[in-house]
Amino acid sequence: MTKSKFVIDKLTRLFEQGLISYKDLSSEIFNILRSKRDEIVFKMKLTSKEETDILIKRVENLEKKIKKLEKNKSTKEKKS
Repeated sequence: MTKSKFVIDKLTRLFEQGLISYKDLSSEIFNILRSKRDEIVFKMKLTSKEETDILIKRVENLEKKIKKLEKNKSTKEKKS
């Protein structure tokens, strides 16, 4: 309820300030929604797509190293 009230308050302020043209109004609405989205993302501590891709690559590399080490370990045990 408070989130919708925030958006409604912003819209009423826009009308009071005289931003009646559609282009100005739509750009202001998008700016308000983007700022709320960014605020929510920040609170949830989400990562961006680039950060997620980097983390996926790192995990894949670590999995490859683990498999390689396990393979080396098993070959050494067989030799013994």
